[in-house]
Amino acid sequence: MSSAVATRGALALRPGEARAFALSFLYFFLLLASYFMVRPLRDSLAAGLGADQIKYLSTAVFLTMLAIVPVFGWLASRVPRSRLLPGIYAFFVAHLLAFAIAFRIDPEHEWVARVFYVWLGVFNMFVVSVFWSFMADVWREEQGRRLFGAIAAGGSLGGLLGPALTKLLVDDVGLGGIALVSALLLAGTLAAIAGLRRHAHDPDGAAPARLDEPVGGEILAGLSRLVRSPFLLGIAGLIVVGTLLGMVIYIEMARLVAETYATPAERTAFYAERDIWVNGISLVLQLLVVGRLTTWFGVRPTLVGAGLLAVLAFSTLAFVPVLGMLVVANVLMRATEFGVGKPARDMLYTDVDPETKYKVKNVIDTAVLRGSDVVTGWAHGALAALGLGLAGFAGVGAVLALLLVGIAWAVGTGYRRRGGT
Repeated sequence: MSSAVATRGALALRPGEARAFALSFLYFFLLLASYFMVRPLRDSLAAGLGADQIKYLSTAVFLTMLAIVPVFGWLASRVPRSRLLPGIYAFFVAHLLAFAIAFRIDPEHEWVARVFYVWLGVFNMFVVSVFWSFMADVWREEQGRRLFGAIAAGGSLGGLLGPALTKLLVDDVGLGGIALVSALLLAGTLAAIAGLRRHAHDPDGAAPARLDEPVGGEILAGLSRLVRSPFLLGIAGLIVVGTLLGMVIYIEMARLVAETYATPAERTAFYAERDIWVNGISLVLQLLVVGRLTTWFGVRPTLVGAGLLAVLAFSTLAFVPVLGMLVVANVLMRATEFGVGKPARDMLYTDVDPETKYKVKNVIDTAVLRGSDVVTGWAHGALAALGLGLAGFAGVGAVLALLLVGIAWAVGTGYRRRGGT
């Protein structure tokens, strides 16, 4: 297949890429199917605890992240990647099995709900961050621009299956049964990781990456490298502002959903249906849009376009501040993030060294992101106490979205200067 012919298709596969692509797609499919099975449980339990509790729970997630980041840095410095990734996933599988038992005993226990919220906040950030770090080992920069959108579509397909299974099964198997099925799906990622090991490459693409060796370096290299690099700080800025926007919508939705739906099962079904819409739209964007955008126009316009959609969503919500429009804004924001924004951001890591791929990216995707959750949660509580309502929060969000556009332009420009497109 010629290069010219290959780039016409949605997947743009070239000789020798099919097996690695299929395994990458399967890996992300199973990972997000597992996550999105239990995400509606988390959102339902959080709504039941009360929207005012989210700032405390987000603080707990952030503090847990701060404790885990140096542990991950220590492991990455000493444990070969070929053992580090399977170990992380097996660790979380064991936790899901424990929650399956806890939910079977008492599905509405407040402290189980709190612990599960904190645990899922750590789980989501860690397993997805490590996945994309591994993808940056497997694929080179040019391949990433062509294929990361389609690989992300595997996650969206899993994101459709997960909440659909939850909505279908929750009345029959309960929260414990949902957690058990989620654990089985997550366990399936171990086979995909094993199959992908021989496809990983060095940053220059000249030879296979030595996954039997640890990343190396200092334990806190992720943080020290981040603060010394304007380019990496720009990526962190994208995460911070995007998280602030998403968290505002999340808290307001938890408040309105708790007022509208009385039982955990009703709230779980609502959030599951929301996730089906998000992942369905994300799937279309990943398969048909983001690969073409980044190939034809480059990463910078793609990041900027995602920011402009956030401006549109919050501006509209400011004029129509009701639950229905909040749901529409939430679906649009999340679908654009998963379908366009995140794949484009993860392309930025394809031509960097292993320490940046694993340690810096992990700091940004975990501690920085969850720290932003904390700031938003407490700021939201303070502004709500002063009488700010949904329309006011949406207006603030529109201004922040404009800031997001500016950061996206700067990061995209920095990427071009580093040799990307």
